[in-house]
Amino acid sequence: MKASVVFINGEVITVDNNDSVKQAIAISGNKIMAVGSTPEIEHLIDSNTKIIDLDGKTLMPGIIDAHLHLVLYGVFQLNFSCKDPAIQSIEDVLSSLAERAKTTPKGQWIRAWGYNETLIKEQRYPTLQELDSISTDHPVVITRTCGHIGLVNSYALKLAQIDEHTPNPQGGIIEKDSSGRLTGRLIEGSYMQFNEVARYTPEELEQAMQIAQQHFFENGITSVHEAGTFDQESFRLMQQASNRGDLKIRIYAVIGAINDCKEFTTNVMKSGVVTGTGNDFFKVGPAKLFTDGSSTGPTIATREGYTSDPNNNGILYYSEEELYEVLGEAHKLGYQVTVHAQGDKGIEMYLNVIERALKESPRDDHRHRIEHCGVTPPDLQERIKQLQMIPIPNPPFPYEFGEIYIHNYGERTDYMYPARDFIDQGIICAAGSDAPVTTVNPFIGLHTAVNREVETGTPFGQQQKTSLLEAIRLYTYNAAYASFDEQIKGSLEVGKLADLIVLDRSILSTKSSNIKDIGIELTMIDGEIVYEQSLSVI
Repeated sequence: MKASVVFINGEVITVDNNDSVKQAIAISGNKIMAVGSTPEIEHLIDSNTKIIDLDGKTLMPGIIDAHLHLVLYGVFQLNFSCKDPAIQSIEDVLSSLAERAKTTPKGQWIRAWGYNETLIKEQRYPTLQELDSISTDHPVVITRTCGHIGLVNSYALKLAQIDEHTPNPQGGIIEKDSSGRLTGRLIEGSYMQFNEVARYTPEELEQAMQIAQQHFFENGITSVHEAGTFDQESFRLMQQASNRGDLKIRIYAVIGAINDCKEFTTNVMKSGVVTGTGNDFFKVGPAKLFTDGSSTGPTIATREGYTSDPNNNGILYYSEEELYEVLGEAHKLGYQVTVHAQGDKGIEMYLNVIERALKESPRDDHRHRIEHCGVTPPDLQERIKQLQMIPIPNPPFPYEFGEIYIHNYGERTDYMYPARDFIDQGIICAAGSDAPVTTVNPFIGLHTAVNREVETGTPFGQQQKTSLLEAIRLYTYNAAYASFDEQIKGSLEVGKLADLIVLDRSILSTKSSNIKDIGIELTMIDGEIVYEQSLSVI
């Protein structure tokens, strides 16, 4: 039997048990046929074999991003980005959106995303009056960079039926000034509910998913753990797009939603659809809820007050008992479960829930997860180890948001997203970008895991540095393990799926300070090249 495609003369990082590095690899159909030296692989070539000379460049398993929002990432690409370097002030934001309003039919949404008040000249949020100045004929919504806070104008508030007398929803705040007047800022649960009003059309969602997929291919991502769509409609459209083959990327879809996570999760559980349902391209993942808020908001739930505001301990979405009502039942019914948990208080509460669930319904190999697992001091690390949980930290967060974290959490940043500690304790953890909250580029994540520095060069929790090969494992084998898929992907071994990427250089020869600059030359999924730059084909 001969190979359909071979890659020779390269640096093949296998991520096998020994972290072997080989020279070449052979593909037959959609599976890996052989891995070895170039002479060993050349024996598998015939006249029909496509031969690609790597010329010393790295070939490695495709990136598995263990926590991002595919649909949300896509729709944000349709909107105005406040992360544009040209945006330096509130006036820049307002004038740009006002220009959009001129060409947008009355009554349709004007949207922006990625707003970060700490990077804006005025160091504040726009006022309701400023938002109204954009347009009184269009609803306007600006999503903060964290995705947990929204800024809306009076038109949008009216559509959402929010006024000064509207009570705060559970886990959320409808902000008012000292006189009791609305400010236009919706925090956590109130903004999540608002998304039900600011819905996208099916056509926009379909377009968004295609844009997202292309961006992921260009960044070497072959599988994603979709950490929550908007609602039932976007979840359904994503499944259908995968079934049609319009989405070629592999999806592990968390049972959770941005708009009303508890209702969505309980409804799916009632339907009887359980973790693991699906196929190699689309599979149902864990049941999910939120415990707390945004690490940059800051709205995470902490055991001690923020360094920047000792009287502030953040926001909890639910009580421990309310969490257990849903997730304890999900565990009992055989689901993998997870939560969004950023602060040590939120993490601790969730660990209490899992500990109780395992005592009442013991279960081996549950692989329950913790999304983000932000502030995680040693006592919580020990409990995570004992409960055999899988943390999903976000290596790229400190790169963009490190200065905010240092300001708000002080010395607790030594235990934020503590990959080194997890690895040393034998805790299997996987990496996710949480895009579009921050960049989807996994090489920013790898760079930050290895260097633990903010983009400005400020050191950030240096004790949590990993080696390069350890960081690569977080984005490959460990991410596959987090979705019960380590037997079929996540490493380059005979019989596994042919999901792989080729880099534009040798990553093992690249200075650690330059990892962030690495690009992708080829992305292959299921033996099919879905993205390709210039490579030498013999």
